[in-house]
Amino acid sequence: MVCVFASTTGEFVIAGILPAIADDLKVSISAAGLLVTAYAIGMIVGGPLLTAFTVRFSRKPLMIWLIAVSVIGNLASAAAPGYPLLFAARILTSLVTSTFFANAIVIAASTAPEGKQASAVSRLAFGMNLSMILGAPIGTFIGTHTGWRATFLAIALCGAVGLLLVARLVPNLPHESPRTSVRSEWRVVRSPDVLIAIVVTAIGNAGQLAAFTYLSPLLTDVSGFGEESVALLLLAYGVGATLGNFIGGRLSDRAPMPSQVSLLASLAACLLLFGLFGSVASVAAILVFLMGALAFSVIPGMQTRVFATARSAPTLAIAVNASAYQLAAALAAWWGGAIIHLGFGLKSIYFAGACVTAAGILLSGCAWLRDRQTRHIGEPGSI
Repeated sequence: MVCVFASTTGEFVIAGILPAIADDLKVSISAAGLLVTAYAIGMIVGGPLLTAFTVRFSRKPLMIWLIAVSVIGNLASAAAPGYPLLFAARILTSLVTSTFFANAIVIAASTAPEGKQASAVSRLAFGMNLSMILGAPIGTFIGTHTGWRATFLAIALCGAVGLLLVARLVPNLPHESPRTSVRSEWRVVRSPDVLIAIVVTAIGNAGQLAAFTYLSPLLTDVSGFGEESVALLLLAYGVGATLGNFIGGRLSDRAPMPSQVSLLASLAACLLLFGLFGSVASVAAILVFLMGALAFSVIPGMQTRVFATARSAPTLAIAVNASAYQLAAALAAWWGGAIIHLGFGLKSIYFAGACVTAAGILLSGCAWLRDRQTRHIGEPGSI
């Protein structure tokens, strides 16, 4: 959780220190914004490739090396004398992030008691919630008062603490048997159940990711909030995300597929209500909290679903799943912008997001039906 907090703070905090980076390195805001794009591309492309290359390594030593590279990447970001080296340092840091998450999720789920895997993943993901509520604001505060380089130094220090905790406390699990190979990992990723689970992650989250990308202008232009209120509303979103993460983990432990379908249906309804009543400020404030809660309630179950369907060789599948989420975020920002550019208005993002989430519900229903059919075929006396 500490390591996840450090990594995701490094990803989210860029938004708060972007102007300071641009001013100090004498580049435009748009050029500085490419640091976010570079980080996302590094996770999307580098995650699966690095994971495939390292599937034969023992998990605990591999995780220690991955965290060490992340710490070095943040130190290099702090010391970068110019924009090109900072750009390269951000890519270096992003390359190891998905692979670390994948191995961390496998260890968390593997060491959890049977039926408690989703809760274990939700506790791991709590580090991401903390980075939204505390990490990014604190990192921005540090950057504002002591310079943006101090922000990366603080993140590196936090990562170093996480490295020591992993070295001291995380069990050195034996690797899967028979010994995992790249071929076996890719074979598992290509199986229909795993592919459906990964596509559900991408499509099921794309609707709310588009709404979150444009949440600030939606709240000011549609709901009528002042700019000074946006920070408090984002905090409400983060608090909702934290509660939803834990509640979703518990629900997924008890009934994985029913909870996934019902939570996605609730998220689609929330987006639809936002489109219908988001112009009422008091209603919008409540819906921001609910959207955060529902958006993060589905994540533990989705991660655990990928782990369950790829149990024989799950690491690469989870890394690809993380890349699918990042790709969904990038595409959601694009199609949300396209909707605005075509003249449909900001509010239409909510309706489009609800429709995309509904597609995730249909895919989840198909996966649920496949599970039921598989169990029925496996029953005694069935053909």
